[in-house]
Amino acid sequence: MDTFVYSAWYYLRYPSPHETEVPFSKDDVEYWLPVDQYVGGIEHATGHLLYSRFITKVLHDLGWLTFEEPFASLFTQGMVYKDGAKMSKSKGNVVSPDALNEQYGADTGRLYSLFVGPPDQDTEWSDEGVIGSHRFLWRVWGLVTENADAWDHEFAASLPAEPTEDQREMRRKTHMTITKVSEDFEEMRFNTAIAAIMELSNDLRHFAGAMDSEDAGDCAVFSEGLRALVMLLSPIAPHLCDELWERMGEEPSLFERDWPQADESLVAAEVVTIVVQVNGKVRDNIEVPAGTEMDEVAELALGREKVAKYAEGKEIVKVIKVPEKLVNIVVK
Repeated sequence: MDTFVYSAWYYLRYPSPHETEVPFSKDDVEYWLPVDQYVGGIEHATGHLLYSRFITKVLHDLGWLTFEEPFASLFTQGMVYKDGAKMSKSKGNVVSPDALNEQYGADTGRLYSLFVGPPDQDTEWSDEGVIGSHRFLWRVWGLVTENADAWDHEFAASLPAEPTEDQREMRRKTHMTITKVSEDFEEMRFNTAIAAIMELSNDLRHFAGAMDSEDAGDCAVFSEGLRALVMLLSPIAPHLCDELWERMGEEPSLFERDWPQADESLVAAEVVTIVVQVNGKVRDNIEVPAGTEMDEVAELALGREKVAKYAEGKEIVKVIKVPEKLVNIVVK
């Protein structure tokens, strides 16, 4: 049969590949399907995807399936161009994964492919970008292996109750990155997730350069950040991170550990900027500690010189307050 026919029902075969009496086992398919997330190029929309839906609906009507749609969610990826032309075998401008793996390792190819841009947009292949991705992974390797003397397995017990400013900022950066990367992975924003991981790596490098390896608090803060870095990077660069995890002496395997969770108290902003308006026009901004009561913020706003001159001698009709964002003083 035509290959399009094969590609239109392979997802039904995958759950029971060893079945010899029927095309697929109803029980296996019922357990695994429909597919939660399908990622594919737009060129398949009128071929493979259309046929897949047709065959699924036919099999549903025949009583073989309990669902009518094969894929619960579809994400259409962008096209990759090289030297101005769409990358394809027919044009002979395809970059061989085998060549990349041999020269740089599989993790480099994975990292570059995910970092090159938003996955739903077209992008231009860059050999320089591949080299840059490889260099970043080497920097992560060095960050772990060159600071082995500062690694603390029991860092949680040594985290400082009264951290220095540098320690507080480093912990805040770690937990903000956990939040950012976790959210980006869920939304398939891999490029921005990687950018956040790179920022964390740079901050850890700067922290390591200034920390005291004899200070338990410094080592605990650094260890917390380093552990988060390796765990967050592991879905993208699994081979490197698994090796680093073992060198760090961590158990069990990295891939048996739960995903890191951010401490919301560290992620929350310490200071927020409140916009102050008079009759809907911005007149000032006020920085206050996060959590400050908005009634107090309104009083502070009325005492500001830039605001007072627009409210002086006028009746205050009402004060509109949007928590931690806005104070609008309505006068007449």
